[in-house]
Amino acid sequence: MPYASADLSYHLQNAIGLRTVFNGTLEGGIDRLAFPSEEERVSRSCRDCRFAVRLPEVFMKFLLTSAGISNPSISDALVDLLGKPIAQSNALFIPTAIYPFPGGAGMAWKAICGKGPNPLCQLGWKSLGVLELTALPSIREENWVPAVREADALLVWGGDVLYLTYWMRQSGLADILPSLTETVYVGVSAGSIAMTPYNCDAEFDLQFVPDGSDMGQGADRALGLVDFTLYPHLNHPEMPDTTLANIEKWASGIPVPTYAIDDETAIKVVGGKTEVVSEGNWRLFTP
Repeated sequence: MPYASADLSYHLQNAIGLRTVFNGTLEGGIDRLAFPSEEERVSRSCRDCRFAVRLPEVFMKFLLTSAGISNPSISDALVDLLGKPIAQSNALFIPTAIYPFPGGAGMAWKAICGKGPNPLCQLGWKSLGVLELTALPSIREENWVPAVREADALLVWGGDVLYLTYWMRQSGLADILPSLTETVYVGVSAGSIAMTPYNCDAEFDLQFVPDGSDMGQGADRALGLVDFTLYPHLNHPEMPDTTLANIEKWASGIPVPTYAIDDETAIKVVGGKTEVVSEGNWRLFTP
């Protein structure tokens, strides 16, 4: 990795991860867990041997952010999606993505307590619970699924995209998400990338996969619940790979639109319609 240890420490402390640009064509097929039906499989195009993805139809409400609810415009978008004030809304917080990183447990605690760098848990929710994905396979579904369905918002923290999508699938949450038509999914960094078809963090995430684990299979794939991909932290001063040129290079190998967004920008999705909410900078790359 071409990053100084001080840079890595900064990124891990801020729970927003590093991004590495990887070259070449995408390899392998779409994970059957992400696209379970034959109609949602991948068809290979002749041009550049790239993949064309047919995504499942999903009508969940999404607010995909780079750094949480970082300005009034993004806050207003959240309230609009909720249909009521935050103080009248119930939320579940998912910290799972941060655990693969050194010090992940402490960073999860800070985020839950509202002491993290990206505003999310500290917004004044009516109630706030924690949904730990790694625990769910050992819990009866009737003891956690109702809480998910009753929540007004799912708040999904940043960290390791690969680890997060793995446990979304293993826990069964990935199967439930498309049916949550009244729930607002609020993603931060990795929590946002997880909803897209492609993982821009794949190369970075692979270094945290335990030896002997099959978690790294299909690392460049995410869940694909929206029809675009996302590269957060555009031009972040502590992330040298997030320059516009580097993101454009990565996006050139992706067969769906790619939004490059900075920490003052979010993507709002309702009923399949996409809107950019920004007090900062962003760029859309189309295939």
